[in-house]
Amino acid sequence: MFTATADLILPSTTTGSFPRPRWCDVSMWGRPLDTCMLDVRFREKFQDAMSVVISDQERAGLDVLTHGDLHVDEDMAGRAWHHYPLQRWAGFEGDHLQPEETTAPWLHYPPGTLLNEIYTGWRWPHVVDKIEHRPLDYAKVWRIAQAKTRKPIKFGTCCSQVMALFLDIHTPKYKDKRQVIWDMAEAMNKELLALRDGGCRCIQIEEPTFHFMANTYGKDHEEVKFMIDAFNREVQGLDDVELWIHTCWGNPNMQRVMEDTSYANSIEIYLERCRGDVWTLEMKDRQQKHLELFAPFKNDLKKKIAIGAVSHRSLQADRPEDVAREIRKALEFIPPERLVVSSDCGFGRQGCNREIAFYKASAIAQGCNIVRRELGLATTYVPAADPMLQVDVVPGRDVKSAARGAA
Repeated sequence: MFTATADLILPSTTTGSFPRPRWCDVSMWGRPLDTCMLDVRFREKFQDAMSVVISDQERAGLDVLTHGDLHVDEDMAGRAWHHYPLQRWAGFEGDHLQPEETTAPWLHYPPGTLLNEIYTGWRWPHVVDKIEHRPLDYAKVWRIAQAKTRKPIKFGTCCSQVMALFLDIHTPKYKDKRQVIWDMAEAMNKELLALRDGGCRCIQIEEPTFHFMANTYGKDHEEVKFMIDAFNREVQGLDDVELWIHTCWGNPNMQRVMEDTSYANSIEIYLERCRGDVWTLEMKDRQQKHLELFAPFKNDLKKKIAIGAVSHRSLQADRPEDVAREIRKALEFIPPERLVVSSDCGFGRQGCNREIAFYKASAIAQGCNIVRRELGLATTYVPAADPMLQVDVVPGRDVKSAARGAA
Protein backbone atom coordinates (compact mmCIF):
# COMPACT_ATOMS: atom_id res chain seq x y z
CA MET A 1 0.00 0.00 0.00
CA PHE A 2 1.37 3.41 -0.96
CA THR A 3 0.96 5.99 1.78
CA ALA A 4 3.92 8.38 1.93
CA THR A 5 4.43 8.43 -1.86
CA ALA A 6 0.84 7.78 -2.94
CA ASP A 7 0.20 11.11 -4.69
CA LEU A 8 3.78 12.12 -5.48
CA ILE A 9 5.65 11.89 -8.78
CA LEU A 10 9.44 11.71 -8.36
CA PRO A 11 9.32 12.05 -4.57
CA SER A 12 12.60 12.96 -2.89
CA THR A 13 14.03 11.46 0.30
CA THR A 14 17.20 10.10 1.87
CA THR A 15 17.87 6.58 3.06
CA GLY A 16 17.75 7.14 6.79
CA SER A 17 20.66 8.02 9.03
CA PHE A 18 21.65 11.67 9.29
CA PRO A 19 24.61 13.32 11.06
CA ARG A 20 23.84 14.54 14.54
CA PRO A 21 24.33 18.13 15.68
CA ARG A 22 27.75 18.33 17.33
CA TRP A 23 26.25 19.11 20.72
CA CYS A 24 24.14 15.91 20.73
CA ASP A 25 26.62 13.73 22.61
CA VAL A 26 24.20 11.29 24.28
CA SER A 27 23.81 7.58 23.54
CA MET A 28 21.71 4.81 25.07
CA TRP A 29 24.33 2.01 25.26
CA GLY A 30 21.70 -0.70 25.52
CA ARG A 31 19.36 1.01 27.96
CA PRO A 32 15.62 1.31 27.25
CA LEU A 33 14.57 4.61 25.70
CA ASP A 34 12.14 5.21 28.57
CA THR A 35 15.01 4.95 31.06
CA CYS A 36 17.16 7.36 29.05
CA MET A 37 14.31 9.85 28.77
CA LEU A 38 14.17 10.13 32.57
CA ASP A 39 17.51 11.93 32.36
CA VAL A 40 16.51 15.54 31.68
CA ARG A 41 19.74 16.21 29.76
CA PHE A 42 19.20 13.20 27.49
CA ARG A 43 15.52 14.06 27.06
CA GLU A 44 16.29 17.63 26.01
CA LYS A 45 19.18 16.76 23.69
CA PHE A 46 17.41 13.82 22.05
CA GLN A 47 14.23 15.74 21.30
CA ASP A 48 16.06 18.90 20.24
CA ALA A 49 18.38 16.90 17.97
CA MET A 50 15.34 15.27 16.38
CA SER A 51 13.89 18.73 15.73
CA VAL A 52 17.14 19.84 14.11
CA VAL A 53 17.48 16.78 11.86
CA ILE A 54 13.88 17.04 10.68
CA SER A 55 14.19 20.80 10.20
CA ASP A 56 17.30 20.22 8.06
CA GLN A 57 15.37 17.81 5.85
CA GLU A 58 12.40 20.17 5.50
CA ARG A 59 14.70 23.09 4.67
CA ALA A 60 16.43 20.85 2.12
CA GLY A 61 13.03 20.41 0.45
CA LEU A 62 12.62 16.64 0.81
CA ASP A 63 9.17 15.12 0.40
CA VAL A 64 9.57 12.07 2.67
CA LEU A 65 11.61 12.57 5.84
CA THR A 66 13.37 10.21 8.26
CA HIS A 67 14.07 10.21 11.98
CA GLY A 68 17.78 10.22 11.21
CA ASP A 69 18.45 7.03 13.20
CA LEU A 70 19.02 9.20 16.26
CA HIS A 71 18.11 6.29 18.55
CA VAL A 72 21.22 4.47 17.28
CA ASP A 73 24.36 5.07 19.36
CA GLU A 74 27.13 7.14 17.83
CA ASP A 75 29.73 4.38 17.95
CA MET A 76 32.52 2.94 15.82
CA ALA A 77 31.55 2.72 12.14
CA GLY A 78 27.84 2.55 12.98
CA ARG A 79 27.92 -0.75 14.87
CA ALA A 80 24.79 0.20 16.80
CA TRP A 81 22.71 -0.08 13.62
CA HIS A 82 22.93 -3.84 14.19
CA HIS A 83 23.23 -3.71 17.95
CA TYR A 84 20.17 -1.70 18.92
CA PRO A 85 17.91 -4.80 18.78
CA LEU A 86 20.67 -7.24 19.84
CA GLN A 87 21.29 -5.31 23.06
CA ARG A 88 17.61 -5.41 24.00
CA TRP A 89 16.12 -8.75 22.96
CA ALA A 90 16.36 -11.80 25.20
CA GLY A 91 18.81 -14.56 24.25
CA PHE A 92 21.99 -12.53 23.67
CA GLU A 93 24.96 -11.93 25.94
CA GLY A 94 28.41 -10.35 25.86
CA ASP A 95 30.67 -8.60 23.35
CA HIS A 96 32.89 -10.98 21.42
CA LEU A 97 34.95 -10.96 18.24
CA GLN A 98 33.39 -13.26 15.68
CA PRO A 99 35.63 -16.23 14.84
CA GLU A 100 37.09 -16.22 11.33
CA GLU A 101 35.50 -19.56 10.47
CA THR A 102 31.95 -18.29 10.99
CA THR A 103 32.40 -14.92 9.29
CA ALA A 104 30.50 -14.47 6.00
CA PRO A 105 32.78 -15.24 3.03
CA TRP A 106 32.49 -11.69 1.65
CA LEU A 107 33.61 -10.06 4.95
CA HIS A 108 37.29 -11.05 5.08
CA TYR A 109 39.76 -8.17 4.80
CA PRO A 110 43.57 -8.03 5.21
CA PRO A 111 45.38 -6.20 8.01
CA GLY A 112 46.22 -2.64 7.14
CA THR A 113 42.78 -1.88 5.67
CA LEU A 114 39.97 0.16 7.18
CA LEU A 115 37.48 -2.67 6.79
CA ASN A 116 39.79 -4.99 8.72
CA GLU A 117 39.96 -2.39 11.48
CA ILE A 118 36.16 -2.13 11.54
CA TYR A 119 35.41 -5.85 11.56
CA THR A 120 38.06 -6.63 14.16
CA GLY A 121 37.04 -3.62 16.24
CA TRP A 122 33.37 -4.56 16.32
CA ARG A 123 32.22 -7.04 18.94
CA TRP A 124 29.10 -9.17 18.92
CA PRO A 125 26.93 -10.92 21.50
CA HIS A 126 26.70 -14.70 21.58
CA VAL A 127 23.37 -16.46 21.22
CA VAL A 128 23.06 -18.03 24.66
CA ASP A 129 19.32 -18.69 25.02
CA LYS A 130 16.00 -18.66 23.21
CA ILE A 131 15.65 -15.36 21.32
CA GLU A 132 12.55 -13.46 22.34
CA HIS A 133 11.18 -10.01 21.60
CA ARG A 134 11.53 -7.22 24.11
CA PRO A 135 10.31 -3.71 23.27
CA LEU A 136 12.61 -1.54 21.15
CA ASP A 137 10.44 1.59 21.55
CA TYR A 138 10.29 2.19 17.80
CA ALA A 139 6.80 3.63 18.10
CA LYS A 140 8.00 6.17 20.64
CA VAL A 141 10.95 7.24 18.47
CA TRP A 142 8.56 7.63 15.53
CA ARG A 143 6.12 9.72 17.62
CA ILE A 144 8.90 12.06 18.70
CA ALA A 145 9.89 12.53 15.06
CA GLN A 146 6.43 12.71 13.48
CA ALA A 147 5.24 15.28 16.04
CA LYS A 148 7.76 17.72 14.58
CA THR A 149 6.52 17.74 10.98
CA ARG A 150 3.44 17.28 8.81
CA LYS A 151 5.46 15.48 6.16
CA PRO A 152 5.59 11.68 6.42
CA ILE A 153 8.37 10.16 8.53
CA LYS A 154 9.85 6.96 7.10
CA PHE A 155 11.05 4.74 9.96
CA GLY A 156 14.00 2.51 9.11
CA THR A 157 15.44 -0.47 10.97
CA CYS A 158 18.12 -3.06 10.39
CA CYS A 159 16.78 -6.32 8.93
CA SER A 160 17.08 -9.21 11.39
CA GLN A 161 18.83 -11.51 8.92
CA VAL A 162 21.77 -9.15 8.36
CA MET A 163 22.31 -9.01 12.13
CA ALA A 164 22.46 -12.80 12.18
CA LEU A 165 25.48 -12.82 9.86
CA PHE A 166 27.66 -11.86 12.82
CA LEU A 167 26.28 -14.14 15.53
CA ASP A 168 27.68 -17.39 16.94
CA ILE A 169 25.53 -19.96 18.70
CA HIS A 170 26.46 -20.97 22.24
CA THR A 171 23.36 -22.83 23.38
CA PRO A 172 21.81 -26.24 22.64
CA LYS A 173 18.48 -24.48 22.07
CA TYR A 174 19.56 -23.75 18.49
CA LYS A 175 20.95 -26.32 16.08
CA ASP A 176 21.75 -23.92 13.25
CA LYS A 177 21.67 -20.29 12.13
CA ARG A 178 18.35 -20.74 10.34
CA GLN A 179 16.53 -21.19 13.63
CA VAL A 180 18.20 -18.06 14.97
CA ILE A 181 17.21 -16.04 11.91
CA TRP A 182 13.60 -17.22 12.06
CA ASP A 183 13.21 -16.33 15.73
CA MET A 184 14.77 -12.92 15.07
CA ALA A 185 12.38 -12.37 12.17
CA GLU A 186 9.45 -13.13 14.47
CA ALA A 187 10.84 -10.83 17.16
CA MET A 188 11.27 -7.98 14.70
CA ASN A 189 7.80 -8.57 13.32
CA LYS A 190 6.32 -7.96 16.78
CA GLU A 191 8.17 -4.64 16.97
CA LEU A 192 7.10 -3.59 13.47
CA LEU A 193 3.47 -4.39 14.22
CA ALA A 194 3.73 -2.27 17.38
CA LEU A 195 5.24 0.53 15.28
CA ARG A 196 2.35 0.26 12.81
CA ASP A 197 -0.18 0.19 15.64
CA GLY A 198 1.47 3.35 16.99
CA GLY A 199 0.54 5.16 13.78
CA CYS A 200 3.56 4.80 11.50
CA ARG A 201 2.57 4.10 7.89
CA CYS A 202 5.97 4.11 6.18
CA ILE A 203 8.52 1.52 7.34
CA GLN A 204 11.88 0.66 5.80
CA ILE A 205 13.60 -2.71 6.31
CA GLU A 206 17.30 -2.24 5.73
CA GLU A 207 19.64 -4.68 4.07
CA PRO A 208 18.08 -8.10 3.70
CA THR A 209 20.89 -10.31 2.45
CA PHE A 210 19.51 -11.57 -0.88
CA HIS A 211 21.72 -9.41 -3.09
CA PHE A 212 24.85 -10.43 -1.18
CA MET A 213 23.95 -14.11 -1.04
CA ALA A 214 22.62 -14.41 -4.59
CA ASN A 215 25.95 -13.13 -5.89
CA THR A 216 27.82 -15.68 -3.79
CA TYR A 217 25.58 -18.76 -3.97
CA GLY A 218 23.16 -18.10 -6.85
CA LYS A 219 19.58 -16.82 -6.79
CA ASP A 220 18.00 -20.26 -6.44
CA HIS A 221 20.23 -21.55 -3.65
CA GLU A 222 18.37 -23.01 -0.68
CA GLU A 223 19.90 -20.45 1.70
CA VAL A 224 18.64 -17.62 -0.50
CA LYS A 225 15.15 -19.14 -0.62
CA PHE A 226 15.14 -19.44 3.16
CA MET A 227 16.16 -15.79 3.57
CA ILE A 228 13.27 -14.72 1.35
CA ASP A 229 10.84 -16.69 3.54
CA ALA A 230 12.40 -15.16 6.66
CA PHE A 231 12.06 -11.65 5.25
CA ASN A 232 8.42 -12.18 4.36
CA ARG A 233 7.81 -13.48 7.90
CA GLU A 234 9.49 -10.39 9.32
CA VAL A 235 7.10 -8.03 7.52
CA GLN A 236 3.97 -10.16 7.85
CA GLY A 237 0.82 -8.21 8.68
CA LEU A 238 2.06 -4.81 7.47
CA ASP A 239 -0.46 -4.67 4.63
CA ASP A 240 -1.62 -1.12 5.43
CA VAL A 241 1.94 0.25 5.58
CA GLU A 242 4.10 1.55 2.73
CA LEU A 243 6.95 -0.93 3.08
CA TRP A 244 10.40 -0.02 1.78
CA ILE A 245 13.25 -2.49 1.23
CA HIS A 246 16.63 -0.78 1.35
CA THR A 247 19.65 -2.39 -0.30
CA CYS A 248 23.18 -1.08 -0.71
CA TRP A 249 26.67 -2.56 -0.65
CA GLY A 250 27.81 -1.48 2.79
CA ASN A 251 28.07 1.71 4.82
CA PRO A 252 30.32 1.19 7.88
CA ASN A 253 32.22 4.49 8.03
CA MET A 254 31.11 5.12 4.41
CA GLN A 255 32.82 1.96 3.11
CA ARG A 256 31.62 -0.45 0.44
CA VAL A 257 32.10 -3.97 1.82
CA MET A 258 31.92 -5.89 -1.48
CA GLU A 259 33.39 -5.51 -4.96
CA ASP A 260 30.84 -7.70 -6.76
CA THR A 261 27.88 -5.34 -6.55
CA SER A 262 25.63 -6.70 -9.27
CA TYR A 263 21.85 -6.77 -8.78
CA ALA A 264 21.50 -9.18 -11.71
CA ASN A 265 21.00 -12.25 -9.51
CA SER A 266 18.58 -10.56 -7.13
CA ILE A 267 16.37 -8.26 -9.22
CA GLU A 268 13.63 -10.86 -9.68
CA ILE A 269 13.78 -11.68 -5.97
CA TYR A 270 13.25 -8.08 -4.87
CA LEU A 271 10.66 -7.27 -7.52
CA GLU A 272 8.58 -10.44 -7.42
CA ARG A 273 9.26 -12.63 -4.39
CA CYS A 274 9.47 -10.17 -1.50
CA ARG A 275 6.61 -8.35 0.14
CA GLY A 276 7.02 -4.60 -0.14
CA ASP A 277 6.15 -1.44 -2.02
CA VAL A 278 9.43 0.41 -2.62
CA TRP A 279 12.85 -1.10 -3.37
CA THR A 280 15.86 1.17 -2.89
CA LEU A 281 19.11 0.54 -4.78
CA GLU A 282 22.61 1.94 -4.55
CA MET A 283 23.20 3.50 -7.97
CA LYS A 284 25.18 6.77 -7.90
CA ASP A 285 28.34 5.30 -6.41
CA ARG A 286 28.13 2.46 -8.95
CA GLN A 287 27.65 4.80 -11.96
CA GLN A 288 24.13 3.40 -12.34
CA LYS A 289 25.54 0.03 -13.25
CA HIS A 290 22.87 -2.54 -14.18
CA LEU A 291 20.09 0.04 -14.42
CA GLU A 292 19.18 -1.57 -17.73
CA LEU A 293 18.04 -4.65 -15.80
CA PHE A 294 14.74 -2.83 -15.26
CA ALA A 295 13.98 -2.58 -18.99
CA PRO A 296 11.95 -5.85 -19.16
CA PHE A 297 9.89 -4.75 -16.13
CA LYS A 298 9.30 -1.14 -17.19
CA ASN A 299 5.64 -1.51 -18.10
CA ASP A 300 4.73 -3.88 -15.27
CA LEU A 301 6.50 -2.64 -12.14
CA LYS A 302 4.52 -3.59 -9.05
CA LYS A 303 6.98 -1.85 -6.73
CA LYS A 304 8.32 1.66 -6.88
CA ILE A 305 12.07 1.91 -7.40
CA ALA A 306 14.13 4.33 -5.31
CA ILE A 307 17.47 5.04 -6.95
CA GLY A 308 20.44 6.50 -5.14
CA ALA A 309 21.14 9.76 -6.98
CA VAL A 310 23.85 10.98 -4.60
CA SER A 311 26.59 8.92 -2.99
CA HIS A 312 27.01 8.66 0.77
CA ARG A 313 30.69 7.81 0.18
CA SER A 314 31.72 10.96 -1.68
CA LEU A 315 32.34 14.18 0.22
CA GLN A 316 31.71 16.28 -2.89
CA ALA A 317 28.31 17.94 -2.46
CA ASP A 318 26.31 17.07 -5.56
CA ARG A 319 24.70 19.83 -7.62
CA PRO A 320 20.99 19.76 -8.52
CA GLU A 321 21.83 19.37 -12.22
CA ASP A 322 23.95 16.30 -11.34
CA VAL A 323 20.94 14.72 -9.65
CA ALA A 324 18.68 15.66 -12.57
CA ARG A 325 21.07 13.86 -14.92
CA GLU A 326 20.84 10.70 -12.78
CA ILE A 327 17.04 10.91 -12.82
CA ARG A 328 16.89 11.28 -16.61
CA LYS A 329 19.01 8.15 -17.01
CA ALA A 330 16.73 6.22 -14.67
CA LEU A 331 13.62 7.37 -16.56
CA GLU A 332 14.86 5.49 -19.62
CA PHE A 333 14.06 2.27 -17.76
CA ILE A 334 11.64 3.25 -14.95
CA PRO A 335 8.43 5.28 -15.50
CA PRO A 336 8.18 8.54 -13.50
CA GLU A 337 5.18 7.36 -11.48
CA ARG A 338 7.28 4.43 -10.26
CA LEU A 339 10.52 6.34 -9.55
CA VAL A 340 11.66 7.64 -6.15
CA VAL A 341 14.89 9.62 -5.75
CA SER A 342 17.07 9.08 -2.70
CA SER A 343 20.66 8.72 -1.51
CA ASP A 344 22.64 5.52 -1.99
CA CYS A 345 22.60 4.98 1.78
CA GLY A 346 22.44 7.01 4.98
CA PHE A 347 24.77 9.87 5.86
CA GLY A 348 25.40 8.67 9.41
CA ARG A 349 27.38 5.56 10.48
CA GLN A 350 30.46 7.66 11.29
CA GLY A 351 29.99 9.16 7.85
CA CYS A 352 30.05 12.62 6.30
CA ASN A 353 29.49 15.85 8.18
CA ARG A 354 26.13 17.50 8.62
CA GLU A 355 26.66 20.38 6.17
CA ILE A 356 27.62 18.07 3.30
CA ALA A 357 24.70 15.76 4.11
CA PHE A 358 22.35 18.74 4.04
CA TYR A 359 23.46 19.97 0.63
CA LYS A 360 23.39 16.46 -0.82
CA ALA A 361 19.82 16.12 0.46
CA SER A 362 18.84 19.48 -0.99
CA ALA A 363 20.42 18.56 -4.31
CA ILE A 364 18.09 15.55 -4.41
CA ALA A 365 15.04 17.78 -3.89
CA GLN A 366 16.20 20.42 -6.37
CA GLY A 367 17.17 17.80 -8.96
CA CYS A 368 13.67 16.30 -8.73
CA ASN A 369 12.21 19.75 -9.35
CA ILE A 370 14.34 20.24 -12.47
CA VAL A 371 12.99 17.03 -14.00
CA ARG A 372 9.44 17.69 -12.80
CA ARG A 373 9.48 20.99 -14.69
CA GLU A 374 10.72 19.20 -17.79
CA LEU A 375 7.80 16.76 -17.47
CA GLY A 376 5.26 19.51 -16.79
CA LEU A 377 4.70 18.38 -13.21
CA ALA A 378 4.17 20.35 -10.00
CA THR A 379 7.31 21.09 -8.01
CA THR A 380 8.13 21.07 -4.30
CA TYR A 381 9.19 24.26 -2.51
CA VAL A 382 12.85 24.08 -1.46
CA PRO A 383 13.61 26.66 1.24
CA ALA A 384 17.36 26.03 0.93
CA ALA A 385 17.26 27.26 -2.67
CA ASP A 386 15.22 30.39 -1.94
CA PRO A 387 17.53 33.40 -2.43
CA MET A 388 15.47 35.43 0.02
CA LEU A 389 16.19 32.92 2.79
CA GLN A 390 19.97 32.68 2.46
CA VAL A 391 22.00 33.32 5.59
CA ASP A 392 24.22 35.86 3.81
CA VAL A 393 22.54 38.03 1.17
CA VAL A 394 24.68 40.14 -1.16
CA PRO A 395 23.46 43.80 -1.19
CA GLY A 396 21.91 44.87 -4.47
CA ARG A 397 21.26 41.37 -5.80
CA ASP A 398 17.76 40.86 -7.25
CA VAL A 399 16.61 38.07 -4.94
CA LYS A 400 12.87 38.40 -5.55
CA SER A 401 12.97 37.30 -9.17
CA ALA A 402 15.50 34.55 -8.38
CA ALA A 403 13.33 33.29 -5.52
CA ARG A 404 10.80 31.90 -7.99
CA GLY A 405 13.34 29.23 -8.92
CA ALA A 406 13.09 27.67 -5.46
CA ALA A 407 9.55 26.52 -6.16
